[in-house]
Amino acid sequence: MTHLTAWLAPEILRPLGMALLHFVWQGAGLAALAALAFALTRNPRARYAAGVLALVLMAAAPLVTFQVLRERATSLSPSDSSSTASLTSAAGTLETTAAEPASQSGMLQTPAEAAAGPLVWLVELWFLGVVIFSVRTLGGIAVLERLRRKAAAPLSHTLLAACHELQWAMGLERVVRYCESAHIGAPAVLGWFRPVVMLPVNAITGLSEAQLRAVIAHELAHIKRYDAFVNLFQIAAESVLFYHPAVWWLSKRIRAERENCCDDAAIAVCGSPVEYARALTLMEEWRSVPELALAANSHPLAARIKRLLGRPALESGLRTAGLSAGLICLAAAVLAGNAFFGVARTHAAPQTPAAQASKTERPSVIVIQAQREARQTPQPAPQPAQPEAGPQPEQTPQPPQGAQPAQTPQPAPKSSYIDSLKAEGIDNVSLDDLIALKVQGVTADYVHEIHAAGLKPSVEELIGMKVQGITPEYIRQMKDLALKTDVDNLIGMKVQGVTPEYVKEMRAAVPDLKSDELIGMKVQGITPDYVRQMKELQLDTNADNLIGMKVQGITPGYVKEMRAAVPGLKSDELIGMKVQGITPEYIKQVHDLGLKAGADEAMGMKVQGVTPEYIQGIRATGLNPDVDELIGMKVQGVTPEYIKSLQSAGLKFDVDELIGAKVQGITPEFIEKARSHGFKTSDLDKLIQLKHSGVLE
Repeated sequence: MTHLTAWLAPEILRPLGMALLHFVWQGAGLAALAALAFALTRNPRARYAAGVLALVLMAAAPLVTFQVLRERATSLSPSDSSSTASLTSAAGTLETTAAEPASQSGMLQTPAEAAAGPLVWLVELWFLGVVIFSVRTLGGIAVLERLRRKAAAPLSHTLLAACHELQWAMGLERVVRYCESAHIGAPAVLGWFRPVVMLPVNAITGLSEAQLRAVIAHELAHIKRYDAFVNLFQIAAESVLFYHPAVWWLSKRIRAERENCCDDAAIAVCGSPVEYARALTLMEEWRSVPELALAANSHPLAARIKRLLGRPALESGLRTAGLSAGLICLAAAVLAGNAFFGVARTHAAPQTPAAQASKTERPSVIVIQAQREARQTPQPAPQPAQPEAGPQPEQTPQPPQGAQPAQTPQPAPKSSYIDSLKAEGIDNVSLDDLIALKVQGVTADYVHEIHAAGLKPSVEELIGMKVQGITPEYIRQMKDLALKTDVDNLIGMKVQGVTPEYVKEMRAAVPDLKSDELIGMKVQGITPDYVRQMKELQLDTNADNLIGMKVQGITPGYVKEMRAAVPGLKSDELIGMKVQGITPEYIKQVHDLGLKAGADEAMGMKVQGVTPEYIQGIRATGLNPDVDELIGMKVQGVTPEYIKSLQSAGLKFDVDELIGAKVQGITPEFIEKARSHGFKTSDLDKLIQLKHSGVLE
């Protein structure tokens, strides 16, 4: 190991070693600042941002320190001669006082030279640790790539549609692959640039639909937030700064807050924290997931479930303790840094004996000590002033004898949170539900206002309404608009962002829209402007048609182009043609071949795969079928090659006879066999009889 740093020049080796040592107090100080930030806020997003920022500063601190130390060493190089003279005089003094040790060594080492050996060992050990952790990271990446390349079964159409719906609802536009895998124990995200959501069999079969949707939403939140890249940066920081415990502590907190952020995103989409907490509980034993993957069951699930359902009452006490500990650690780091700078300065610039003899005590220490002693000296308590002689002040009149003094009204005892909920009819609540109510801020006043609005929601419904931000004012506004205001509709409208203003604008374009119709239109991104454009094109703009057209991606431009090819197209016809992938170019090509295809004919040809190339091939055989005949020929598998093979055998059939021959299995090989037995093959009916009789078999 003595040769690991032989390739490093001394002007690089020493600043590198000193930078690694300086990071001991720098990392502690940055970790203390991060701890203060964690203690001052309960928002997981804010905590996550503070943690990532602190880790970035940790990664940058050694680089900046190395550059500063190197520039300082370069700037001090011109004074080498004066330093050498000082060291020579110091060596002469040491020789007179300690002649025997000097004679044994034969030379005098400066403090910088004496410290060079430990610095070399420090850099070599650090370099070896970086190599070990880098190999570990490369091994993890190799495991991920092997999992990505292993055979994975595609998801069912229903589950894949649910995944795409969740992806759309979360506004995630990246290309995401979904698959089912037997090589992983819990849902996870693999990959950085082309992410893959891996769903294990036990999750698909062991979770309910609502739980599975919440877990998938959690994984999609990782992809949307680009957490895989931040996780990769964390692993790189851990590999380079492995020797500092603060780096590992901070990285662990970042991962915990990352999972909390994704948990919140999953609840925002799916709405039920209790159901999601049950899903996490079920996945507690599913832990066969690579470290580099972002899994739904990563990190201590107990803390996450505890956070979802509520925190204990001593949370404020823990935050106060964390704040105090952070301040103490920050002060200790500053003092350690100050002391370390003093030691480093002593080793970097050794002073002459004359300069050392001229040192005096710092007056600031004396002043501080004097102030401290002054503060510790007990002050005499102030003596009450003696009244002066003179007229006495008037005495306060005393109440007459027998009169009772006025009683001061005592405040009414404050009822507990549980009692206030019981007063509103929320009784027989489990501990988990009670914690969830408290965490989500469901108060007795909120319950009272919801009841006053005519709703009697259950505990889970109350939690869902509060999570989605449903207020009594929102309920009253929706009631004034004559909408159905049961709990499910209210949560659905609120989740999708259906506001009273949106309702009014949509009803101005499409009167009498209902709650479920508004939710569906909002999910599909239908705006009042889209409705107005479709109305101007004289299309039927009821809710079903609008949703169908929007789902299929029918735009006003598409309508205009299609109507230029097929005039008078209606909403349902446009939807059907769009589903089949019929484009204006396809209609134009068919029309250029002399075929007049309306909506039904165009859809029939497109469904059966009648392409312009197929039409041209059939016409090259001398036939000129119409649209219906082309569809019939394509359905029965009549190809230009089949027609040409019959024609080469001397047979000429019309379209109906060709379709019949194909249906009955009349092939050129069968015709040749019939001829070899002396049968005439010009009559299709006789050929069919021969085929059915089986005499040629």
